[in-house]
This record gives sequence, C-alpha cells and structure tokens, in this order.
Amino acid sequence: MRTGLFLSLAALLPGPALAANQVALDNHVFIERVSTDTEGKQRILLEEPKVVVPGDRLVFVLNYRNAGAQPADKFVVTNPMPSAVRFADAGDTRPLVSVDGGKQWGLLADLSVLMEGGMRRAAQPADVTHLRWAFQKPIPVGGTGKLMFRGVVK
Repeated sequence: MRTGLFLSLAALLPGPALAANQVALDNHVFIERVSTDTEGKQRILLEEPKVVVPGDRLVFVLNYRNAGAQPADKFVVTNPMPSAVRFADAGDTRPLVSVDGGKQWGLLADLSVLMEGGMRRAAQPADVTHLRWAFQKPIPVGGTGKLMFRGVVK
C-alpha cells in the first residue's frame, strides 16, 4: 500500500502548450503501470489517472493536427513541466529543454545549473522546467502527429 501526498489531476496537466500557425493541440496524461500476464511477461499499461501519488510514472501525450489551410512551417511546441512532476525522458523525440524557466534552450546533456556560491553543475532531468519541439519540415494541411514525454510525480 502506498502512502503519501495525493495530487489532483489538474496539478499534473501540463500548462497550455504554445504552437505556431493553425496547429491544434490536444494534451493527455496517463499513469504508466507494469502488469505481468499469466505467462510471466511484463506489459506496460497506460491508464487514465484518477489519483496519483509520489513516485507514479506518468506519460504526457501531445497530439497535434494542422487545422489551417496552409502547411504549418517552422512549427514549434513549447510545454512547461507541471510543477508536481519531475521530467524523466522524452523517448526518441529529443526535444530541447530549459532548466531556467524557458530563458535558454539546449539538449539536457549540454546544459548546466547555477548553484549557490556561483558554481555550476551539469543539468539533471529534475532541473527541466520546459520542453520544446521545433519541427524541421512543414506539417502538411491536415497532417497529424504525436509528441510525448515521461515524468515522475514528486
């Protein structure tokens, strides 16, 4: 049985993602659970969260669709990390991240965090405040896709 702080779903939803052009965004969040079937194989299940507690693994899914009459060129999505969630990973989508509230962007491995006393240390997943995906190719009219990232409830 798990104990600890219970969080409302609203505290876990990412803030409004910002997108350019006429691209519609739809955000969803799921709890990632591991289940073992009768043959001993483990399966990952994504469930709608009703209640989450610290340590729960979450999957955030951002569906996009170009609802405009023209291809969406230079499409960028910026998504803040929910304050109750520590960033874990973004699969193979490799977004740029910020560890300073969206002022500077880069790959996590290239960023550092200023500590007390003026020293710097390598940025860690827990430092991520925002994620950003910048598309290199235009999204065609009616084109759709999905972005995702994982986090852990603090």
